[in-house]
Amino acid sequence: MLNNIGLPGLLLIAVVVLVLFGRGKISSLMGEVGKGITSFKKGVKEGTDELDQDASEVAKDVTPETDKDKA
Repeated sequence: MLNNIGLPGLLLIAVVVLVLFGRGKISSLMGEVGKGITSFKKGVKEGTDELDQDASEVAKDVTPETDKDKA
């Protein structure tokens, strides 16, 4: 259904949205979207850092000291 919008259709939609909401409302909305994207990226980075930390704890050498001397 939305496969054949094209550039003229997108421009028409943008103009209609601008007329309906006004420039100030749209700019504040885009600012909130930007903050949301930044927050999402920060959360993903913290999650991957936590997973990396957990993986490094699991991969620690747990060989007893007496066996390390034999090698």
